[in-house]
Amino acid sequence: MTRILAGILLAAAPLLAPAQGAPAAGSAAAIVECMRANIPSSVQVKEVELIARDRTGGERQLRGRLYATNDKDRIKAMLKIGSPPDLAGAAYLMKEGTKSDEIYVFVPALNKVRRVTGGSMDGPLWGTDLSYNDLKQVQNAFYDPNAKLEGKATLDGTPVQVLQFSPQPDQASRYSSIRAWVEPKSCMALKAEFFEGQTVRKRFSGSAKDLRQAGPHWYLSDMLVADLKEGTQTRIKVTGVAADKDLADRLFNPSTFYVGN
Repeated sequence: MTRILAGILLAAAPLLAPAQGAPAAGSAAAIVECMRANIPSSVQVKEVELIARDRTGGERQLRGRLYATNDKDRIKAMLKIGSPPDLAGAAYLMKEGTKSDEIYVFVPALNKVRRVTGGSMDGPLWGTDLSYNDLKQVQNAFYDPNAKLEGKATLDGTPVQVLQFSPQPDQASRYSSIRAWVEPKSCMALKAEFFEGQTVRKRFSGSAKDLRQAGPHWYLSDMLVADLKEGTQTRIKVTGVAADKDLADRLFNPSTFYVGN
């Protein structure tokens, strides 16, 4: 979710944005350019906490570490779960490609890596409100060269710029459009709505009070993803961010990503 974590999941990568200052008023292109610069060359999040709540109020809490790199505008991200015990060691790897993307999951109970393809890519990731494919779709949306600036607004007392993004023709996105409320100083989306047709299917939200900096980069330490159709939600908490850190290639290799930290 990213931008958003890997704007989301990436709560990590897309959530990080260089402190570049506000883009030119009234310029969608300037805002998009600033958002495109959001992802550092690499990022390590020492702890990501995912708290999933179902429609009955039941909760499930996952904790893990997230690693991501941005190599020539191609994103690679890996999330490894440390708890709860029944998921400890589970891992997720996404590698963005020129024509198609690769998504893998490691299932500890089977001691096996499985590649996620087709309709399975829109399935829930470990019971959360993030699908295997959400990160990729959000990432692509923010590369829309035809993004539209709808104007200025105020979100919980914070001045923001409202943009609308549409998937590119070659993208297999489940969303018809995304509307984002961008805080201009950090160039970060504090809110985003994901549309299926005319209906908002998912909503991402954060607060300016939860904006943090790691060196020159901004990130959100607390976010909420809500699936409005299913009546479920997942809170994402991020701590211990280290940007532009050298990361081992094995973390993004389908044969070794699940081994060690």
